[in-house]
Amino acid sequence: MDLTIAPAAPEEKSILRNLMELYLYDFTEFDAADVGPHGLYEYPYIDHYWTETDRYPFLVRLEGSLAGFALVCRHSYLGGENSAWVIAEFFVLRKYRGRGIGAQVAAHLFGLFPGPWQVGQLAQNTPATAFWRKVIGRYTDNHYQEIFLDDENWHGPVQIFISPPGIEQSAPQPQL
Repeated sequence: MDLTIAPAAPEEKSILRNLMELYLYDFTEFDAADVGPHGLYEYPYIDHYWTETDRYPFLVRLEGSLAGFALVCRHSYLGGENSAWVIAEFFVLRKYRGRGIGAQVAAHLFGLFPGPWQVGQLAQNTPATAFWRKVIGRYTDNHYQEIFLDDENWHGPVQIFISPPGIEQSAPQPQL
């Protein structure tokens, strides 16, 4: 299986934007969002991934075909400074689900960004919670903590761990 996880170049922004529309459509199962007046969901932060520090967009390809994307950034579900890496958005096209691609992408990203991680899911997105528990459990040999937040900023589980497993403090910021 030829799986490629590569930073999305500025000229690939429209590709990521198009995939984002598919992701947001799929996500309406959990958040009931409506399209805007132009028939699009219009993810408001997409441009930030090419203009702000600590935001990293990735495109995923399988055998050369687009298979999904991931957005990684600094944030903290627990409040305060943006002290952890998070998976802001994560999407594998339905055609490629159930083949271990998402787990490989996640493990690759965890390795690219050493230090503290927080991966959150909306409470109603139980398939995502099951996926992340399995992937993070495997990646950390079940050395992670899960908390459930219910406040104005987040409602759902958040898995907290350190990458690579076994280190005690965050490493330098990645240079991609």
